[in-house]
Amino acid sequence: MAYGSLPDQVLDIRLPAPPADARPPADGERPVVVVLHGGFWRAEYDRTHTAPLASGLAAQGWPVATIEFRRTGAAGGGWPGTFDDVAAAIASVPGAIAKATAAHGRPAPPGPPVLLGHSAGGQLALWYAATASTEVRGVLALAPVADLTEAYARDLDGGAVADLLGGGPDDVPRRYAEADPCARLPLPVPAVILHGDRDTTVPITLSRTYAAAARNTGSKVALVELAGMEHFGLIDPQSPAWPSVTSALRSLCRRSFCIDAPTGTE
Repeated sequence: MAYGSLPDQVLDIRLPAPPADARPPADGERPVVVVLHGGFWRAEYDRTHTAPLASGLAAQGWPVATIEFRRTGAAGGGWPGTFDDVAAAIASVPGAIAKATAAHGRPAPPGPPVLLGHSAGGQLALWYAATASTEVRGVLALAPVADLTEAYARDLDGGAVADLLGGGPDDVPRRYAEADPCARLPLPVPAVILHGDRDTTVPITLSRTYAAAARNTGSKVALVELAGMEHFGLIDPQSPAWPSVTSALRSLCRRSFCIDAPTGTE
């Protein structure tokens, strides 16, 4: 479904199979999950690589909206186009879900949605939750680039942050102040961060820094460190990390926020 007129301004909707009856799942309700993909905000990486994740969640009863957006290396990508698209896409999800469920005779899912972002998508999810006027229930950030200043200093993916924002923190400080999740605290919604301690793509230090800073502001942010896990297992339903992903997602949908993932710290 389109949320704008440009080729990348689209989103995919996946609906669960029709329930056998009208009762909600025994382990809690299933709001919409908005998936924001990773790929260091670059045009060569799109939403297709998160299809197994989205299908796996839909198979467990979650309605899923996977959004696409303009990315660096293509026209309009980077600052501010990437951020404008993400905001517009998420704001369009309730209407898109309403059309999809009505067309297929399904009940409307309970709102507001949960944002699930992987890697660069985790940064976008945390940024949106901190700044948006559209209500969200919480954020599940999987190995997020949660500290843009540190990611720039580490030169992750060969200048990915500089390409996104148009320079370093000294060059465009206002953009870092607006885009960096570490600069947009406190976070007004609960968040769970899952990060593998064997991640060499996005070092777990970035999540540790963000989680500590968030908790110092009184934010409800939990960091779960997964022993032996690398970067991409977090979006693979066949991975040992998958039970932690679904457990964290359920925790964000309870009235009393808590973590029951197998390992980690809160």
